[in-house]
Amino acid sequence: MTAPVQVPHRHALTVPVSDEQLAEDVAAFLAEGLAAGERVVYLDDDTAGLVLSRLTDDGVDVTGPLRSGQFRLVPGEVTRAALRGPLDALTGLVAHNLTSALDDGWAGLRISGQTDHGLRRPGGQVLDEYDRRLDDAVRDHPLRVLCVYDHLRYPDELIATMRTRHSAELTATPLHDDSLLRVTETGPARIRLAGEVDHANRPQVRRVLAGLIDQVVRGDVGEGTLTADLSALRFVDVAGAVSLVHAADELPASVRLRLVNLRPGVARLLERCGAGFAPQLEMSIRERHALRPAEALDLAAGAARRADRSTPGADTAAAI
Repeated sequence: MTAPVQVPHRHALTVPVSDEQLAEDVAAFLAEGLAAGERVVYLDDDTAGLVLSRLTDDGVDVTGPLRSGQFRLVPGEVTRAALRGPLDALTGLVAHNLTSALDDGWAGLRISGQTDHGLRRPGGQVLDEYDRRLDDAVRDHPLRVLCVYDHLRYPDELIATMRTRHSAELTATPLHDDSLLRVTETGPARIRLAGEVDHANRPQVRRVLAGLIDQVVRGDVGEGTLTADLSALRFVDVAGAVSLVHAADELPASVRLRLVNLRPGVARLLERCGAGFAPQLEMSIRERHALRPAEALDLAAGAARRADRSTPGADTAAAI
């Protein structure tokens, strides 16, 4: 599991250049909250599947938190309705849920989500005003917010404005990121591939591997081993698999390429491409079952019904 990103500021911004970065940043933020005993809320608008999948890849079990009410997933239609409603109602909903989280015994409240539907509300953009109010809300309360303004869904001019509204921005320098694949360095001689490898980015993958392998061969890092976490690698084409096997086969006898947490389908393809005949290549498989958004919503709804029964008169209609 990758260590969650530490977010010291209560109101931070991330500007993903790809959906892979969106999933990476948000999943780390939510996982940090779960570990800290906070209630975490994700406002979905068609991106929950990405985030749930990445949490699974990171080894975070969300089933228990969904059942206990620690993790709440807000359906897309509810998110969109809130963004269409009065601004006071939207900020009031945040205050209501902070009170609810504290009353339920959680250490605080942590919120992130997809709010680009606010761009299409009648009357124009209100996201900058909403962010200003959020900044006021987090100042004196155990509330943390990660705002997501990615280049795929927001205009550049709004992103520039939002950057001026936040005192902190999550920043990361990937080894490679395009619309399909994100490669990040997670430690000395340790990398992570998330997304898909095909003809469009295969040369970049080989270039990144070659540079890191050269460092390992020189003895600068890794003690003779380069480790690549492939838990979030959903697809690799045949030529890409062959390239990985060849990269390992060309290593000196004292150096290893270790591929960990492979999805079974990726592992089978590598085996068919000769992985078993490359002595410097080591592989480990991890079975996974990522909750679909519908499954997560069912678990969260069950938690809400149990809370409603145990607290007569609870205002569950207003709760996220």
